[in-house]
Amino acid sequence: MRRFLLLAVVIVLLANLAAVTTKAVDEPVVPVTVAALPAEDLPPVVPDRLTTTTTVATTVPTSRPVDPPTNAYADEPHVVIGTIEIPKLGLSVPLNQGISLKSIDRGPSHWPGTALPGNVGNVVVAGHRVTHSKPFRHIDSLAVGDEIIYVVDGVRSVYAVTGNEVVTPDATWIVNQTQEATTTLFACHPPGSARYRFVVYGKLVSSTPV
Repeated sequence: MRRFLLLAVVIVLLANLAAVTTKAVDEPVVPVTVAALPAEDLPPVVPDRLTTTTTVATTVPTSRPVDPPTNAYADEPHVVIGTIEIPKLGLSVPLNQGISLKSIDRGPSHWPGTALPGNVGNVVVAGHRVTHSKPFRHIDSLAVGDEIIYVVDGVRSVYAVTGNEVVTPDATWIVNQTQEATTTLFACHPPGSARYRFVVYGKLVSSTPV
């Protein structure tokens, strides 16, 4: 008798379970519609700082240094483009434009086609050591960190000396342009001789309107 009752209970339970399962399967699925947010309402995408990199664009000047004149005393117009100041040398004079000795005789002279102060590229300036006003007489005393200051077109550009070297007169690569804002000063070496060139290199540290 007990076995019969137990079997009956099991049959009833199985019947109820089948009914519930069938109902769940047969019930229609009601679709849920999610309204799309307008683009302007979407939250901003925050980049992953660990994987995001910053690219700094550098541009090489499109102009190129003019070739040295075949005649060292080639006639050039007298053009002053600004001033050059080197506190260590007590120098503060006009900055000329030109590469012939006629221009350099007037004072420090910017090599045409090289970068202008404050811009990307290499600002190249030549000067005398023992003749005329001898602006670069003690150029070899400049040390790392000493300032070279240009004021051109209303902008004061300060460069810091980064190094120096002695080269031969045919080392025209010293006027090559760079992808950074740099400057190169050069003069004959040793004083009173044209056998070598003493070259000073610098890098831009600030450029501000005056």
